[in-house]
Amino acid sequence: MADVVPIPDSRRRTLSAAILIAAIACALGGMFLGIYLDAWLHEGQAIGGPGAAGIAALLGIISAVLFLSVGEEFPAAAPVLIGTAALCLVVGSYFGLFVAPPEHFMGEVQRIMYVHVPTAWNALLALTFAFVCAVASLFTSDFKWDSRMEAAIEVGVLLAFLLCCQGAIWAKPTWGVWWDWDPRLTTTAVLVFAFAGILALRRFVDDPVKRAVWSAVATIIASVDVPIVYYSVRWWNSLHQMQSSPSTVSSQFYLPLRFNAFGVLFLMTGLIMLRARIATQRLATEIAPPPEELAGELA
Repeated sequence: MADVVPIPDSRRRTLSAAILIAAIACALGGMFLGIYLDAWLHEGQAIGGPGAAGIAALLGIISAVLFLSVGEEFPAAAPVLIGTAALCLVVGSYFGLFVAPPEHFMGEVQRIMYVHVPTAWNALLALTFAFVCAVASLFTSDFKWDSRMEAAIEVGVLLAFLLCCQGAIWAKPTWGVWWDWDPRLTTTAVLVFAFAGILALRRFVDDPVKRAVWSAVATIIASVDVPIVYYSVRWWNSLHQMQSSPSTVSSQFYLPLRFNAFGVLFLMTGLIMLRARIATQRLATEIAPPPEELAGELA
């Protein structure tokens, strides 16, 4: 069998730079299509309707995946993403609080939608990425996928917890209760506890190999709940409204919603990149050989 020749560092760096450029292009293209064209041209009438919004979302997801794939090569990308996220969230929140009109039936309380909906989208996206990392970790036995999985789970659990809190704040004035054992709420709570349990499992397993395998298997099992959360309002009779789309959201609400959607997307991506780097550094110390002095004493 022929020997495997590693890619030279210069070529790998060039490839990573090309991926980084593609990630930036996808992010800018998605924002331009989803925010500028869809929200500002033709007095807010969506160009292409759901198709334009779908393409913008797809470009945003592709940009996040590309950024995550080169996070180790370009450490400065994560702070830049987080700074961009902060800018998007400031602009989106300003338009959501002071420019967009109140909703006809819910009034001012509807404004929480501008953070609640983006949080929901990106919580499910982060946990979906954790599932992909778990599968890659099992098939490749490469610890970088374990680090990415750990990072995605932590960020996904944080977003899912914030999602539950935001939902309770919205539910009290609209439903009259802070919490109801509604299918959407219940499956989301199960999602939080399931992935939080995986993080707890990782704390109790010292062997890096066993920890990677066991948590990857647990992540794949827990990820079954991700599509259940998304489709719960379609499969069961639920108090929660159906998923929003360009045809169900007034054009006056496009701008703040999509600015915040990209803001949370970039924030999620940057946090996963930072957290994966921390996990990688911790793993390096765990599998590093003992110092010579300690090795002599053990011998």
